[in-house]
Amino acid sequence: MAIYLDHAATTPMTPEVLAAYTSALSLVGNPSSIHSQGQAARRMLEDARHVIADSLGADAVELTFTSGGTEAINLAIKGLYWARAPRRRILSTRAEHHATIDALEWLEQHEGAVVDWIPVDPLGRMDLDALEEALDEDVALVTTLQANNEVGTLQPVERIVALAAAHGVPVHVDAVSAYGSVPVDFRGSGAAALSVSAHKIGGPVGVGALVIARSASVTPLLHGGNQQRARSGTLDAAGAHAFATAAAALPDPDLRPLRDRLIAGVRAVVPDAVLRGDPVDRLPGNAHFTFPGCEGDSLLYLLDAAGFSVSTGSACQAGVPEASHVLLAMGVGERDARGALRLTLGHGSTEEDVDALVAALPAAVARARRAGLS
Repeated sequence: MAIYLDHAATTPMTPEVLAAYTSALSLVGNPSSIHSQGQAARRMLEDARHVIADSLGADAVELTFTSGGTEAINLAIKGLYWARAPRRRILSTRAEHHATIDALEWLEQHEGAVVDWIPVDPLGRMDLDALEEALDEDVALVTTLQANNEVGTLQPVERIVALAAAHGVPVHVDAVSAYGSVPVDFRGSGAAALSVSAHKIGGPVGVGALVIARSASVTPLLHGGNQQRARSGTLDAAGAHAFATAAAALPDPDLRPLRDRLIAGVRAVVPDAVLRGDPVDRLPGNAHFTFPGCEGDSLLYLLDAAGFSVSTGSACQAGVPEASHVLLAMGVGERDARGALRLTLGHGSTEEDVDALVAALPAAVARARRAGLS
């Protein structure tokens, strides 16, 4: 049986969430229908909305269900941008998730947006001095991660929001990777919008949410029903119920001791491996390394063959390995960046899993180095 060390990509549903989901799927009724079955589905949906909003430090009325994190991010960025017209400038970093970067580049190409890319430091944290210098009243929005999805570095969200607020600029926070791993407090952050996804906390794939502050205005992406604030479409009551079941079980056990055991183990058996991201202020289940002389994809395939599910965090187009855009934004050279491996823990991860990976790693690294960089 494979050892799963890719919780940052998706976290398996627990038996409790799976049972809640399958039970809810048997409920018949569109939540927008006025008959009794439809209203039963509506009650389940609204109960879920309250549970999830509470887990995010938000009010239920501020939470809009989406099809996942990607839609939530797109709705936040495009919706805030359109609502803030004629302001055209957007501030973000090149270390964001592709859901953000691709949305920003689309706005540049099709909507006349001007994106100012704020640099990040070698740990992957936004340069606040550069952000402050770039801010002005003509900025439509700032969008930032709460925690980097590859290297795990936590961002200074409260300081980013405070700097933006001085110029009346709303901030969108991509909390998809942070939710379930570190506290998420929408109300306390002062952000205008915050995006999350159910499958990152052990809920089903295909359900997410965007929290929109009461004071914020977001232009919808989808039209045709007005079932929710800023979003039309028949609501997935069963998915929302499963999402809420996962949210109600938060927080998960503290993974930091297990993560630190993993980091220490990797360094012991591969001394030249380089830990990327902040060594302290990082996601509790994230260990991201680069291995000199290795292709990350080679390591991934070798470890997969040995029974371990891991990730490189890099893109691969047309069969040609590419360096992680996050590492490149952090100033890591392309050759080193191509040797990335992301190991992420979650519920069910054990010391035995970590020790088995550490034991298997030297042989995989040796074979990957013999294969070299393509």
